[in-house]
Amino acid sequence: MRIGLIGTGRIGSFHADVLSGHRDVGALVVADTDGARATEVAQRIGATAAPSPDEVFTWGVDAVVIASATASHAGLIARAARAGLPVFCEKPIAIDLPGTLAALQEVEAAGTVLQLGFMRRFDAGYGAARERVRSGSLGRLHTVRALTSDPAPPPAAYLPLSGGLFRDCLVHDFDMVRWVTGREVTEVYATGSDAGPAMFREAGDVDTAAALLTLDDGTLVTATATRCNGAGYDVRMELAGELDQISVGLDDRTPVTSTEPQGPPPADKPWPGFLERFAPAYKAELDAFLRVARGELDNPCDGREALAALRIAEACELSRRERRPVRTDGIGTG
Repeated sequence: MRIGLIGTGRIGSFHADVLSGHRDVGALVVADTDGARATEVAQRIGATAAPSPDEVFTWGVDAVVIASATASHAGLIARAARAGLPVFCEKPIAIDLPGTLAALQEVEAAGTVLQLGFMRRFDAGYGAARERVRSGSLGRLHTVRALTSDPAPPPAAYLPLSGGLFRDCLVHDFDMVRWVTGREVTEVYATGSDAGPAMFREAGDVDTAAALLTLDDGTLVTATATRCNGAGYDVRMELAGELDQISVGLDDRTPVTSTEPQGPPPADKPWPGFLERFAPAYKAELDAFLRVARGELDNPCDGREALAALRIAEACELSRRERRPVRTDGIGTG
C-alpha cells in the first residue's frame, strides 16, 4: 500500500516510524506545513516528502493518516473523503460540534472510512478490563474512577488551540468509559481549577478538572485530569462491582508512592509521557487501520464514536462554566 502521512510533529513522526517499518506499507509519502521538518523525517526513514499537505492527494496514495494540527483535521478529512480514500485521524475531528458534524457528513456522503485515534482502545489493560466487565465477573458495576495526569503543562501557545482540558485530555477517559462499560453517559457535573500556572487563566482554560458522570444504568463515574503531575505520566481506571474490583494502568512504572509500611516501592522509572506509556497501542491502532483500509477488518473506532466522546466533553465544559448538572441529551446530536 502507498500511504500518505500529513503532519510530522511529535506524534506524526512516531507514526512515520511505525508506517515505514510496516510489512504492508510499500511506499510512504509525508508532508507538513513545515516543509523542512517533513523532509527531515522523510530522509530519516527513507520515505518521500511531498511539497505540501495538499499534494499528498496527488501522489496516488491508497489511504491517508492525519497527524497535523487540530485546526486542519476537519478539512483534511473532507478532502480525503471526496477523494474516496480511507483516513485515519488523530483526535479530535474538530474542537467543536459543528465542525465535527460537518466532517462526518462529508465522510458519510462519500461512503468512505474514517478511523479516529483513540489509542486506549488498543491498550492491553483497557482491553482486559472491557472483557472483565462484559463477562460479568465483577458483578453489577457501581463505581468507575478514571484519571489522566500529565507530568508537565503543554506550551502556552497550544492552550488556546486545544479546546480545553475536557475536550483535549479527558475526552480519552470519556471514550474509555463508554468502550469499557458498554453504557452511555446521561448526565455530568463538572468543575475545574486554574490555580496553577497563569497561562491557563490567560487561555480561559483550567489546569485541573473533575467530573461526576452518571451512566444510563445508574453507575457512577468520576473522571479527573491535571496538567501538573510532577511525579510522571499517570493514566488509570478503576472499576468496582459487587463481586470484584480491578485497576487499569497499575504497574511498576505507575508514578504513585504508597505511604503504607508494607506497601510497594515507588516506581523506579515512572512513565515520562503518553508516547512511552501507549507505544504498543499506537502501533496496534495503525496496524488495524491498514487492515480496515484493505477491507479485512471492521472499523474499530469510527467518527460517531468520537462524536459521542466529544458530546460528553462539551457537556462537562458547559457544566463547568455554568456550575450546574448538564444532561448529555441536551447537547447537539447531529
